[in-house]
Amino acid sequence: MIETDRLILRPLTHKQLLKYVKDDHSLEKEFNLLPMKKNISPELQEALKYSILPNVSDKDKDYLYHTLWTIISKPDHSMVGDICFVGEPDQNGEIEIGYGTYEEFRDKGFMTEAVGRIIQWAKEQPNVKSVFASTTKDNVPSYSVLEKNGFIHVGEVDDMLSWQLKF
Repeated sequence: MIETDRLILRPLTHKQLLKYVKDDHSLEKEFNLLPMKKNISPELQEALKYSILPNVSDKDKDYLYHTLWTIISKPDHSMVGDICFVGEPDQNGEIEIGYGTYEEFRDKGFMTEAVGRIIQWAKEQPNVKSVFASTTKDNVPSYSVLEKNGFIHVGEVDDMLSWQLKF
């Protein structure tokens, strides 16, 4: 678990991920938070089923790089979004991040703050040298979060932009 003044970033265990997927407010109850409707995107549902859940249960993998981290607003007593790494660092020390803010909590700076803090955590890991992210060209709020955290636009393919932050 890592924190900022306003946020707690909490890596979810396998049991907690199952509660997250169930979306029956049992996860919020476990954390003493207000109930939230998460609206799990089809992409995240697929990632949870085929990548996140199997990798988190694999004892040979560092689950912190495979699980979903829930972003909790301390003042709101609510989960406001999610952030994750897309696997462990590669041979060059690069990790990829993905993230999303729940609709009612957008435009409040939560994700900029969360990305900044998880990058700070990643910098402290000895085998991490850079962070990669991708966004669609039309998702200005998403790539604004990256720009505010020092990411540099490094390429594009079709409607996707690639971003990188080297340490």
